[in-house]
Amino acid sequence: MTIYTREQPEQNIDWSSRLELIAAILSGIFILTAWIFSKNGTETFSITLYIVAFLIGGYAKAKEGIEETIKNKELNVEMLMIFAAIGSGIIGYWAEGAILIFIFAISGALETYTLNKSHKEISSLMEMQPEEAWLIKEDGSEEKVSTSSLAPGAVLLVKPGERIPVDGQVLSGITSVDMSAINGESIPVTKSENDELFAGTVNLNGAIRMTMTKSSSETLFQKIIAMVQNAQSEKSPSQQFIERFEGSYVKIVLTAVLIMMFLPHFVFGWDWTTTFYRAIVLLVVASPCALMAAIMPATLAAVSNGARRGVLFKGGVHLEHLSSLNAFAFDKTGTLTTGKPIVMDFIVREGTDPNKALALFAGIESMSNHPLAKAIILYADQQQITPERNLHIEDVPGYGIKAETDHGLIHIGNPKFVGTDLAEKFQDGIAASLANEGKTVIFMKDKNGIAALAALKDTLRKEAVSSIKALQALGIRTVMLTGDNEKTALAIADEVGVDSYVAECLPQEKVMHLKKLLNEYKTVGMVGDGINDAPALATATSGIAMGEGTDVALETADVVLMQNDLNRLSYAIKVSRKMQRIVKQNVFFSIAVIAILIISNFMQAVDLPLGVIGHEGSTILVILNGLRMLNKIE
Repeated sequence: MTIYTREQPEQNIDWSSRLELIAAILSGIFILTAWIFSKNGTETFSITLYIVAFLIGGYAKAKEGIEETIKNKELNVEMLMIFAAIGSGIIGYWAEGAILIFIFAISGALETYTLNKSHKEISSLMEMQPEEAWLIKEDGSEEKVSTSSLAPGAVLLVKPGERIPVDGQVLSGITSVDMSAINGESIPVTKSENDELFAGTVNLNGAIRMTMTKSSSETLFQKIIAMVQNAQSEKSPSQQFIERFEGSYVKIVLTAVLIMMFLPHFVFGWDWTTTFYRAIVLLVVASPCALMAAIMPATLAAVSNGARRGVLFKGGVHLEHLSSLNAFAFDKTGTLTTGKPIVMDFIVREGTDPNKALALFAGIESMSNHPLAKAIILYADQQQITPERNLHIEDVPGYGIKAETDHGLIHIGNPKFVGTDLAEKFQDGIAASLANEGKTVIFMKDKNGIAALAALKDTLRKEAVSSIKALQALGIRTVMLTGDNEKTALAIADEVGVDSYVAECLPQEKVMHLKKLLNEYKTVGMVGDGINDAPALATATSGIAMGEGTDVALETADVVLMQNDLNRLSYAIKVSRKMQRIVKQNVFFSIAVIAILIISNFMQAVDLPLGVIGHEGSTILVILNGLRMLNKIE
């Protein structure tokens, strides 16, 4: 795995491909010069120039091939090229051998360019990580220190325009933060006391004090960098097969070449020059360079493509899996929905002042930390209603809240808590119709019966419906797994448009239902928030987490949607399917070219120059085809 450090900035990475390209171009210049001199009858000098072209153009690949052979104790494609070039020179085909080295050097430079393009996201992320921070000392003074010297608990000052140096929380102050480095969104996010901050994001307009919560080596940025690195180093099953195949194939080719050097002379009556010449041509055309380049450049480019658009793949294996998925299971809360319920209806009994009822309702709920309570308080604030204060409450777990007020004893909670009959009869049974709409109903009861009810609903993400339709258009079945009751689940399922749903599903039951889907559809993806869905994410063929910068999401799933945008899911599928198409095209094309060239060589229909161009040209075309994965997919 390639590990990037501060001492390895992006410009150094670019120079590696430039040097390879410069060496290839110089090699080409020497070849052209040698060819001109050979036409003027200075054969010895032209051979010298060809040898110089060999050394300049072939040095990088020869060095790589020899080092890999010594390390792995196995011959490789690079060694085949070295043997082919040397063999060409031995039989007097210096120009062809030099051209072979030249085109091989060009394809090597192109492959390095592809690799560097795929590392661009890591390099840019590294540049976003601040190296220094303003530390607030115990006496209140400020000192600029290295982020690597800081420990969790340190209090830091972040000035307007500076990048957040480490992960932490706002201690004091209010500001807007550009989060695009984390979630890709251009709209700044307001951050105030206790809000979470991420290293590498930009403090736009207000000076803030923050508390460091993680060491600089454990920041979200570092986790993203490690994940992209792993994705680029983890090879797909297809790539692993090709690389295992390489060693055996090289041995087969060398054996075939040795046989070719002698057998045709005795069997077909070829002269020794023709026999040796055809053996060298076979060595050139049978080398699987294009086949070796059929998968990895396309995979790296696909990982890079996704990373630029907020889709982080954890490796080539997961890219392959995505293309073959037949069904997707979705968690509801926090995945298809925002996970933040809002008040949709507030209904009071006849003769009751709605504002006073809401003020009392919100005042009692303000003493609770329940998500539904927060939604009611927010609703009161939106209606510009001030909640009543100084209330004495008692929390009744699983049911609701009791409160002693100036209006007497008040109960707020579910139907069992306030009286099922009263709840069902309130306002001609309106609670039942609200529940059928997928809403959660909370009642407030005083000494005269039900005084008011609040109907709340977890709203769909704005892109949920379009995302489900996009997946269905790709031929993928969609299933919702939720812990909600049957009525709520049915309402949400109808609203979002999934093909089927399972209600009242506990985390362990999600795994059971996911296994049933796997039996039925063979390959199934699971989309969840990366926390309570972790077992299901691990069970699925591909686990996809709604990221929003959470550590758990990064660690749990195979793919992370960093922007929490479900539409990126269909984009990830398209990336995967396009990559598979390109890989298949490359593999078929590579094998076809090798087969045609080998047959043509036996028929003496292809000479060494054409064999060189056909072999190396196919390698370049395969790499260029893989580079198409860098383009945005519509």
